[in-house]
Amino acid sequence: MSGPLQAGRRRRRAGARLASLLLLLAPLVVVAAGYLSFGRDDDRVGTPPAPQVIGGNASAQPDPGGSLEPRSLAPIRLTGVDAFRFKFRRPPAAALVFDLDSGDVLYRHRPLHVAPMASLTKIMTALVVTEETEPAEPVRITRDALEYSGSGVGVLPQGKRVRLETLLNGLMIVSGNDAAIALAVHVSDSEKRFVALMNEKARLWGLRCTTFVSAHGLEDGNRSCPADLAVMARLAMRNSRIARIARRPQASFRFPVKGGRLFLAGHNPLIRARYRGAIGLKTGYTSAAGRCFVGVARRGGRTLGVVLLNSPDPDIQAPRLLDLGFRYG
Repeated sequence: MSGPLQAGRRRRRAGARLASLLLLLAPLVVVAAGYLSFGRDDDRVGTPPAPQVIGGNASAQPDPGGSLEPRSLAPIRLTGVDAFRFKFRRPPAAALVFDLDSGDVLYRHRPLHVAPMASLTKIMTALVVTEETEPAEPVRITRDALEYSGSGVGVLPQGKRVRLETLLNGLMIVSGNDAAIALAVHVSDSEKRFVALMNEKARLWGLRCTTFVSAHGLEDGNRSCPADLAVMARLAMRNSRIARIARRPQASFRFPVKGGRLFLAGHNPLIRARYRGAIGLKTGYTSAAGRCFVGVARRGGRTLGVVLLNSPDPDIQAPRLLDLGFRYG
């Protein structure tokens, strides 16, 4: 047999083997492509969702002035399977358990579900305020701050000046809508401009399902999802000013009112129930949003967070989910 004929047969056999190999690999290529795509949220516990990183905006650059932008890379990783299973008797609209240090998700229930977040809005309000201010700044109480509805500090003296950090405590501990407005006006001259700054930060930090229309959260247009709220929680608990306030069950300050003192008592169900390791963070409620909660606890060198949107009973669901996270996460 001539050399060229043998070489041709060898090329044909090699081509046939390559075609067979490609046929065998084709299903794996399809599976890999599906795994890497940005798919729809899968609510089934234990089913690996498409890899998603929320809050990892690579375009954020370090600011030599020390702004929050370098710290904004606090992603939540919606990858892998859940560390535990939990069947709600009456489920919330959405829920998430996550590790604040690593950003890993331990449990998810509709993590990208967008819903009203009520006063969880104030987590972003606090982040922007602490980014733009110093604790001792005097804040003038304008009429805007007194024309509020819902929860409030309630005794803000119009026309007088109040120490900014006292108002920040009123914002986070008693969820003061009046404090939110006063701080927003102080930072940006109007609440509208402040809200624009909140939305700018949300875009910068890669929050995909978050929109703000006020600094306090009463309106239904203040919307987010558990994954985005987990990013905000990670940022808030890295912020020493916010973290110091978030763990307080109550506080007292000198204040320009009769008696000279302002007393604040918090709403956090973990802290009120003395849940072991509880250190934060924020409650929220409106009739449209239901009961919302972002809770944080630290045990044995680990810090875990829980997010609940429209929960029928965060007082029971939050500690139960955190217990399971610490046990199996």
